[in-house]
Amino acid sequence: MKDKNSRQPKNNKNRFADETRRDFLKLSAAAVATPALLRAPATEAAAPILPPSPATTPWVMELPNQIVPAAAVPNLAPAPTEYANLAGGEAGRNPHQRWAQFRPSAEYYELRAQEREWQFNPAFPKQKVWTYRAANTPDKEFSATVMARYGKPMICRIHNELPSNHTGFGTPEISTHLHNLHCGSESDGFPGDYYSATKAGPTLTASGRFKDHLYPNVYAGFENLQDSIGDYREALGTLFYHDHTLDFTAPNLYRGLVGFYLLYDHLDSGNEADATPGALRLPSHPYDYPLMFADRRFDAGGKLYFDEINPEGVLGDKVLVNGMIEPVLKVAARRYRFRLLNTGPSRFYAISLVNAGDLKQNFTYIGNDGNLLPKPLLNQQTVTLGVAERADIVVDFSRYPVGTTLYLVNRMRQEETRGPKDIRDTGVRVLKIVVDRWPSAQDLSQVPANLRPLPPLDPYEVANAPVRTFVFERSNNMWAINGQFVNVTAPRFKVPKGRGEIWELVNIDNGWSHPIHIHFEEGRIIARIKNGVSQPIPAHEQGRKDVYVINRAETIRIFIRFRDYVGKYVMHCHNLIHEDHAMMLRFDIE
Repeated sequence: MKDKNSRQPKNNKNRFADETRRDFLKLSAAAVATPALLRAPATEAAAPILPPSPATTPWVMELPNQIVPAAAVPNLAPAPTEYANLAGGEAGRNPHQRWAQFRPSAEYYELRAQEREWQFNPAFPKQKVWTYRAANTPDKEFSATVMARYGKPMICRIHNELPSNHTGFGTPEISTHLHNLHCGSESDGFPGDYYSATKAGPTLTASGRFKDHLYPNVYAGFENLQDSIGDYREALGTLFYHDHTLDFTAPNLYRGLVGFYLLYDHLDSGNEADATPGALRLPSHPYDYPLMFADRRFDAGGKLYFDEINPEGVLGDKVLVNGMIEPVLKVAARRYRFRLLNTGPSRFYAISLVNAGDLKQNFTYIGNDGNLLPKPLLNQQTVTLGVAERADIVVDFSRYPVGTTLYLVNRMRQEETRGPKDIRDTGVRVLKIVVDRWPSAQDLSQVPANLRPLPPLDPYEVANAPVRTFVFERSNNMWAINGQFVNVTAPRFKVPKGRGEIWELVNIDNGWSHPIHIHFEEGRIIARIKNGVSQPIPAHEQGRKDVYVINRAETIRIFIRFRDYVGKYVMHCHNLIHEDHAMMLRFDIE
């Protein structure tokens, strides 16, 4: 069964509730494109030719030796409620699904989206950024990191304290998406659910100062099992949260609205000394260290620069690592687990670990996207990351003498936002790592021969699954799916809850790559096809995934099933420029 979505341009129903911002973006993009027509086809706007960012001072700023996880709070005032507490200042969301099931045992957390001063590099001035903060987040950490556990639900209250009178790019409304947690649509961070104290998105009923998110922290498919938690083979581990405001995801994230959310369970317990039979005992906090990469561009004065109007966007020529340009991380001579995340908005990475002489070093690849692999991939030297992809790697620094200097480098060559070109032999150094001490205690961590098994696929079910086809393409100087632009007020199609389907993601063009994200559920890649020829699926993509990079002139077929919850969700390109310029669709689970 093929999806019969029309390929005609969408209607104009998805206007903002407070102002016609989409109209503004379309008209402004057309105006910007006019002088560039000699350099691009008449139907496309060319990216402006920008001067390079000013020179920076490398290897001066230091990342903290360990990350401080956000702390739970004893209570929330006003108390959280199943239905939106409009009188108490909450935005007008839909009621929480499975409230009676998860509310009694939920822990409370609070995050605040705030404007604050930050310095990306000593060569640049301090400037205002937008970040998520917990009450105990240290000033030196760019954003709050949440560490949670399966079987322990969470109610996370997210306050919007951004200035309503801000200047520059972005918009001071938020809709926080926890990518790719299994939760109700009212807590998913749907793009139309953006809010501030004075404004509400088209899929909310009222504005508000905060919004409560119910994160059940259960395995997908729990509804069909007796223990109400689910199948541990469905676990996620490395997640992240970010703003997802309709039309402004890229500039709001560019300002800094992104952070890590790490999930543990009995298998990946976050305790390398865990004596429980079967526990993996991977390197644990503080040696379980998240690293997020972000491409940014700066003007001649060292101020953050972004063009939110041009559908080609801006490709950053500086790489932030946890909010800093060319920082230093000092490590002990022992194993570390690094959680690598590409926050975008546009750059792809090929990350390698090299010594001072640029000789590539080995590491162990244990997880792709949110998921541990069934078995570790040993003696790896490169990890590729499309926008929003993650990779967990383990590096054994005990192999190096104290005083050794190493670097994480990006070997991916990319010259425009549309996608990468190739991987070079050498790369740009983005993080300096110094082995500066012996560990204060014995390293009890390991990387076992088996990690997390995969839930089996039923060959008969896959062979008989209905098929939906989605073509990701350029249309009328915007980015489209099956010829249509996003409309968050109505679903493009509806999916029956629990049914397995094959989604065919098609990139018909030879000029760009698309990292496609499907909210709510992971899928399994069952085929990669290039110019009509089947391609081998790389080992790191043979597990469960939530971001699928469709390269130029390529098709990916995935098997996916939507379980346990109903409501509105989206699929979109996670090149955030493409997403904000309409390459997104809403689908409903019913």
